[in-house]
Amino acid sequence: MGIQGMELCAMAVVVLLFIAVLKQFGILEPMSMEDSSDSELELSTVRHQPEGLDQLQTQTKFTKKELQSLYRGFKNECPTGLVDEDTFKLIYSQFFPQGDATTYAHFLFNAFDTDGNGAIRFEDFVVGLSILLRGTVHEKLKWAFNLYDINKDGYITKEEMLAIMKSIYDMMGHHTYPILREDAPLEHVERFFQKMDRNQDGVVTIEEFLETCQKDENIMNSMQLFENVI
Repeated sequence: MGIQGMELCAMAVVVLLFIAVLKQFGILEPMSMEDSSDSELELSTVRHQPEGLDQLQTQTKFTKKELQSLYRGFKNECPTGLVDEDTFKLIYSQFFPQGDATTYAHFLFNAFDTDGNGAIRFEDFVVGLSILLRGTVHEKLKWAFNLYDINKDGYITKEEMLAIMKSIYDMMGHHTYPILREDAPLEHVERFFQKMDRNQDGVVTIEEFLETCQKDENIMNSMQLFENVI
């Protein structure tokens, strides 16, 4: 996804970059035909013990084999069963050494850390991933809105959207060709609000976000890129 498409709301950039990182670090490994456990995840080597497979299957759209494969990759990278923010930032800094991924990783970490306890559990990880990869359009858009709504007050402000856009540019934008102007993030935010802020009150509500995105063919097409990743 090119930088020029970010004014659509950066949905594809946000998720595709995340999926690319997961693949690079072995979290999304190919599905194995071997079933190492008939009914439960392997738990002996981790401090945090995730919920049973049956419960996770009801909460996600993954099969038992897919959950087992995801857990093996997660456990290999995160032996404690938990991912803290520093670890999340380290993963992104290694994947994007040419830029500063710290702020972007912070925002994405908070979107996955749904209970706000400062750590991403395997349950948090697979529930979020299930939404991004196999959720309905409505579910995916709600997840994206939650990412942009930094303070979780139910509104996206220009300041919040600018912070997200700057974090993406800090991570990759300064190393694109041609080199982007310094005011490019702000320009994209203005386009975002022209498209999304239907009543021109300076904030974007979830209703405005959902309505506008679902009428935008480019955004709808971008979300189809996430299907069948695993």
